[in-house]
Amino acid sequence: MILELLQLFWIFFKIGLFTFGGGYAMIPLMKSEIVGRGYIEIELLYDFIGISESTPGPFAINMATFIGMNQHGLLGAAVTTLGVALPSFIIILLIASLGAKFLETSGVKRAFLGLKPAVIGLILAVSVGLFIHALFPLIDLDTLTFNFNDFNWNGLIILSIIIFISLIHKKISPIQIILLSALLGVIVYSIL
Repeated sequence: MILELLQLFWIFFKIGLFTFGGGYAMIPLMKSEIVGRGYIEIELLYDFIGISESTPGPFAINMATFIGMNQHGLLGAAVTTLGVALPSFIIILLIASLGAKFLETSGVKRAFLGLKPAVIGLILAVSVGLFIHALFPLIDLDTLTFNFNDFNWNGLIILSIIIFISLIHKKISPIQIILLSALLGVIVYSIL
């Protein structure tokens, strides 16, 4: 069990170390490392994404905590959370010790300029993948196999209603959208 915990720590340490641009940018790496190694199924990863977005706190920390809890309970949650948070802590300490002049060097500025398109691409790929998975749950994007027989009409109905309401009421808050989506989910999935 200690070896498995160390492996989980190392995986989440790498995810935390190589994730620039926030939690969504880490999803492709998490899919590769966690799902690819067989720790969880892709469906559970998508469930954890939804839960992590709905709970308070940073997305990356929530994801790490949920996956760790799923694997080894509270100890697993502590190990994965520490693993994903430790790289940011170390990097901030290094930057603070080197001073603000380090961030103003031309090499660091160019590195961040180069990272921006990659982060945008990762977030866009995740967003499109999540959208496609929500509407077509049986599409396997890795092998490009399509099965349109089980199209998620309920999800499309809820998404359409939410978009329509968001267009009419421009000042609707994200919390209201989440609560409205949950209510619509209960209604639509119980009726259809």
